[in-house]
Amino acid sequence: MNAIERGVVGLCRSVLWISTTVIFGILVANTVLRYATGSSLQWANEVPELLFPWLVMSGVVLAAAHGAHITTSFLMDAVPAHVRRIVSTVVWLTVVGLYATLSWATWQMLEIAHDEKSPILQVPGSITYGCVMVGMAMLALIALKSAWLAWTSVPKPADPAAEPAIPKAHW
Repeated sequence: MNAIERGVVGLCRSVLWISTTVIFGILVANTVLRYATGSSLQWANEVPELLFPWLVMSGVVLAAAHGAHITTSFLMDAVPAHVRRIVSTVVWLTVVGLYATLSWATWQMLEIAHDEKSPILQVPGSITYGCVMVGMAMLALIALKSAWLAWTSVPKPADPAAEPAIPKAHW
C-alpha cells in the first residue's frame, strides 16, 4: 500500500510542479509580449485553462494523501475504540465506493467530451475530463489505504485525563 501511495504522491507532485511552471511561464511571456509589443500569443489563454484542472486535481489528491482536508471527528472521539475502528473502516470503504463511482461515471462521459475541442489548439475536452477521472481513481486508492489503516491499526482507548483534542482559540 505504501508503494501505491508513494507513486500517487510522486505523480501528483510532478503534475503540480509542471502545470504550475508551465502556466506561470506562459502567463509571464504573454504579459511581457503584451507590454513590449502590444500583441499576445493567441494560444496563451487556452493552455492555462487546459492545465488548471490538472493542477487543482493534483492538489486535491495530495491534500487527501497528507490528511489535510477538513474533518469533523468529535463524534468518532466519543465512541469506544473498537466501534471507532469498525465505523472508520466502513466510512472509508464508502468513500472508496463513491470515488470509484465518480471515476467510472467520468469514464462513461469521456466519449461525449472528446467531441468538444478547444477553439485554437483543438485539444479534445476529454483531456480535462480525463484529469477528473484519474484524480477520482487516485482518491479512491488513497481512501482504500485509509480504510486498510483504520482496520489494521490497534485501537487506543480514549484517555479521560488527556487534554482535549480541540485546540484553544489563539486570540
